[in-house]
Amino acid sequence: MTSAKKVLVAEDSSVIINLTKNVLMFEKYKITAVKNGKQVLEKLTNEDFDLILMDINMPEMDGIECTKAIRRLEDPQKANIPIVAITGNYKNYTLDDFKKSGLNDYVQKPLDYDLLLATVKKYLSQ
Repeated sequence: MTSAKKVLVAEDSSVIINLTKNVLMFEKYKITAVKNGKQVLEKLTNEDFDLILMDINMPEMDGIECTKAIRRLEDPQKANIPIVAITGNYKNYTLDDFKKSGLNDYVQKPLDYDLLLATVKKYLSQ
């Protein structure tokens, strides 16, 4: 049996964190949640993850800035982890904008949890 895939959820809304955890834990993913980009980078120094769900608008360090920092990490496994943006401001960005900053994909808010799950599975089944 393979071990559960680990997903890091970076989101400043406790409501969205809890809903996302419930949806993903049902699929047996191991979920860790943090509230900002600085905490993402701290977690990555000590742990490995299979996917990051990254809110774009967070305090201290936003998702775009954090993604760029991850892509610059020396550890190639961590630097290339799939990162999916979660954003309510998708109209301010194009998929190309997200790709240029190093994000692999995005899911817009309000979250469609079927789409979120399908997007997570797309990256974790590779």
